[in-house]
Amino acid sequence: MTEDARLLAGRYQVGKLIGRGGMADVHEGTDARLGRRVAIKLLKPSLAIDPNFRLLFREEAQKAARMAHPTIVRVYDAGEETVTDANGIETQLPFIVMEYVDGRLLKDIIADGPLSPQEAVRIADGMLTALEYSHRALLVHRDIKPGNVMVTQNGQVKVMDFGIARAVSDNSATVADTSAVLGTAQYFSPEQAKGETVDARTDLYSTGVVLFEMLTGRPPFRGDRAAAVAYQHISEAPVAPGTINPKVPPALDAVVLHSLAKDKFERFQTASEFRDELKAGAAGEMPVRKATPANDFSSTLFGVNPSATAGSEAALRQLSSQNTERAVRTQNRPPVAWIWAGVAIMAAVLIALAIWVVNLPSLNLTQGLSVSVPDVVNAKYDDGVDTLGKYDLVASRFDVASDDVAEGLIVRTDPPAGTTVAATQAIKVYVSSGPATVTVPDLSGQSQDAATAALTDRGFEIGAVNKENSGTLAEGTVVSTSPAAGTAVKVGETIDLVVSSGLVTVPDVRNQPFNTAIGTLQEIGLTVNAIPDRNCGGQTVTGQDLAPGEHPQRSTISITYCAG
Repeated sequence: MTEDARLLAGRYQVGKLIGRGGMADVHEGTDARLGRRVAIKLLKPSLAIDPNFRLLFREEAQKAARMAHPTIVRVYDAGEETVTDANGIETQLPFIVMEYVDGRLLKDIIADGPLSPQEAVRIADGMLTALEYSHRALLVHRDIKPGNVMVTQNGQVKVMDFGIARAVSDNSATVADTSAVLGTAQYFSPEQAKGETVDARTDLYSTGVVLFEMLTGRPPFRGDRAAAVAYQHISEAPVAPGTINPKVPPALDAVVLHSLAKDKFERFQTASEFRDELKAGAAGEMPVRKATPANDFSSTLFGVNPSATAGSEAALRQLSSQNTERAVRTQNRPPVAWIWAGVAIMAAVLIALAIWVVNLPSLNLTQGLSVSVPDVVNAKYDDGVDTLGKYDLVASRFDVASDDVAEGLIVRTDPPAGTTVAATQAIKVYVSSGPATVTVPDLSGQSQDAATAALTDRGFEIGAVNKENSGTLAEGTVVSTSPAAGTAVKVGETIDLVVSSGLVTVPDVRNQPFNTAIGTLQEIGLTVNAIPDRNCGGQTVTGQDLAPGEHPQRSTISITYCAG
């Protein structure tokens, strides 16, 4: 079945390819049940064999399905389809059915040249509306870039691919020097480039990068290597968009530079804050930063007001070592004995505190709040569940193929042993299902050498090679296998071959009806020469010149039959 003729879940017709990404391909499709056009995302077959990628792909669908907003591409359905490749190997291929968006990717629009400031602000406003909604749902996109934003024919902004960046980050935490990562590295936040924890402000930084690119036609940081671009995000200040495109007003320059602050506490803290300042900048209003209140706790940090003017009288009085304004002593100095008694009491308190800190582990103050994941690797699944239960942890089972760990034993846990987690947290327990299974291919009609090579490539061992007479298959051609074709067996199993001997077994057709004998002999590939005997009647075969037994294929046999 061709790709274009594939039917998923008995409902979704897969059409032409309309997009290609690092983890998945997107096809145009049709929902045969509802008669509507959809977009179908298929995980790449090379990744579909990894249970972790299939799990992350399902998690993406679950996250995206929670998003119900006009600025976010909707997810309608998800599932897995069993597909068979050209070698007869079956694979579970996950898919996600999404809303079909009739429009253009923002990256294609930017490729035509810088957008007008008004249009760039309008698109950025739509992106921020989508992010505000997702952030309220406690979801961080993590991969905002022009390739994940669509603009419909009527100008509607649609953000897509929620959760896909999380799938990549869980399996590729480093910034590698590859073109696949370079495209995303241009939109990294500084905290992403440094491998730190990300939050909603990461999406706002990436939005600022996209806004810069819409206004200028290029991202703020460029380089031949992904690591070089990431370094610029961390250490180099961006130029104002107006220095590249004079049409950008200074107010928008200020908004963009505010969004690209290296310190996430210095940039916009919420999508709504970003959107409000963006609208004000589009109207030509220069943003006003909020000043620190004079009575703020930090204003008297260490007894010095950091917001005070360096030359002010108050600052001089605080910082000058020549200040002669000293408080007048109103009481006598305490007795020396009292001073030493205070020192002794303080020392005793410090010693007691040190002993208490040393014995913290035995006090188990964190009991019920956090626990360390126990080591259950190579244990039976039921025993591992019991062990995790003693620590108030919940096991979630995932079966994986393993050549090293016996079937039914635990291969690994996620998080791994020794990791401190919250009590009652779900722990993913990966249990060995034994060596991976492979379907025995259909090798009938192939030469023995070709069949041997095909089996070896799939990890099978070649067992006995037996010969069998065949009237249709040439000598040395495979007749059958044991186990039979289509049987799912474990990698490394032994496969026996039955090959054609090049001979046929000629039966005894004497005393058989003429038509029956002719059919039998022709069926085994013999050339029949019929000789009529006019001295008898009844259409019965009276003789044959090849004796019953083994003879070369395609031999000629003469039979005599009654024709009187």
